[in-house]
Amino acid sequence: MALVLAFGVVLLLSVSLSGVAARTVLSTALMFLVAGALIGPGGFDIVELGPGHGMVAALADIALFTVLFTDGQRANMHALRENWRLSGRALGLGMPLTMVGIAVPAHFLAGLDWPTAFLLGAILSPTDPVFAAALVGRSDIPLRLRRLLNVESGLNDGLALPFVLIFLATAKHESSHWTKVLEELALGLVLGFGIAALVALAWRSKVLTAEPRLQPLGPVAIAVVVYAGCHLTHANPYLAAFAAGSTLATLDPVTAERFEPFGDLLAELTKFAALLVFGALITPERLSHLGWQGWLLAVVAIVVIRPVSLLVSLVRTKMPRRERLTAAWFGPKGFASVVYGLLALQSGIPDNQLVFDLVAVTIALSIVLHSSTDVPVAKLLRVEPPDNLPAGRPEPGEPAAADRRAPESA
Repeated sequence: MALVLAFGVVLLLSVSLSGVAARTVLSTALMFLVAGALIGPGGFDIVELGPGHGMVAALADIALFTVLFTDGQRANMHALRENWRLSGRALGLGMPLTMVGIAVPAHFLAGLDWPTAFLLGAILSPTDPVFAAALVGRSDIPLRLRRLLNVESGLNDGLALPFVLIFLATAKHESSHWTKVLEELALGLVLGFGIAALVALAWRSKVLTAEPRLQPLGPVAIAVVVYAGCHLTHANPYLAAFAAGSTLATLDPVTAERFEPFGDLLAELTKFAALLVFGALITPERLSHLGWQGWLLAVVAIVVIRPVSLLVSLVRTKMPRRERLTAAWFGPKGFASVVYGLLALQSGIPDNQLVFDLVAVTIALSIVLHSSTDVPVAKLLRVEPPDNLPAGRPEPGEPAAADRRAPESA
């Protein structure tokens, strides 16, 4: 219950300071990460959580699924077709370059053998631009840039998983079971697309109609069915989540539009809860024993490898230089890397603890750097932060909130 209380307090503070955070380098994501570190074993030891705790893996899993489902609804098939050249370059060239680029210094700096070094590269290759909320979540940022970051992050989580499983099996000196990995990916894609398409087409009938007030719960029900179905059939839930969200947005854009505000809030809640728990895992002992080599590896992975890899993949594109630099910088490490890092920790490979510690430090550093630079970079793109945020009470002469309620659309 102490963890629930801490989450409520930090959530209240983050909401109360969200207006300040929208204009400055203050980051709500960083607030939850720091709060988790303070209440965890490395701080005041209010809650006892270890990397092997079942709630850690389950919460990270749900958070990643929720974020990918909502991200998928921003990337319908029309958006994917329009932006495929840029996204295809980022996924087909930028992601493998990042994987190899991290593996090389992981071998020489951290002393990992080559299979484990490539495992680390695969774990840290996915991106998660939810920490760049001032860019991805704003309609006045160039659409091409937002779509590139959203599609890249939505697909690279699922694409990285086969490499994680293969290198994990190699590090354990086991067969990589290519067919099983491919079956899980294909089944996840089929489940996500099939369930969302079936429901969206059924909703077109005159018999099945949703009352407007309850309509946003329809996508929630789809997400729950897809999530449960994936875990019952051992399908890839992350690829299924993005496929389901994208399919629903393509076949039923009205329902997707009504779900978007609620979905964004739901994704934020799960993200913040996962960050609080993840912060509790970061202890001084975990950070101190890595030495300068581990810290240097984390810095190089974020500041050098990701930007260079994406810039190389975007060579000879029509994307303006400023947007290319922005896309190259915003490659935050997030929930996919947390989940895959936990897989490595629980796998029993010789360097499982070191791999998880390197992942934890890189993610923590990424959250600090990326979530505190989204607003300055948005300003460089000539986009001003919102200046019309509502205050706690109406201005003189302004109607109260209850009197400003917009009429419901049919």
